[in-house]
Amino acid sequence: MIREHSAGCTLAVRAHPGAKKTAITGIYGEGDQAALKVAVNAPPIEGRANEALIAFLAETLRQPKSSVQLLSGKSSRSKLFLIKGLSTPEAATALRKAMSPEGHFAGTE
Repeated sequence: MIREHSAGCTLAVRAHPGAKKTAITGIYGEGDQAALKVAVNAPPIEGRANEALIAFLAETLRQPKSSVQLLSGKSSRSKLFLIKGLSTPEAATALRKAMSPEGHFAGTE
């Protein structure tokens, strides 16, 4: 799901646009095919869901939006993001911190 990249790390995401709120909802798939499951409170129209997803990932990973770049999956639910300047361990720590005490991921409205 999170992999090293020369510019930082990449994050595989499985997006679910049109949700009531934007939140990390779990893990999609297993092993090398695993992706972070994210419900997105934006429709998949004119790139709005991608923009909302970039903003959410930037906030969750505590990075500027300019450091989150969509590498692949512009019109797909399966996406790959480059997080510039963030190492794999730093990204993993930030995602763990985004989890609620009950073990579920917390999200934003």
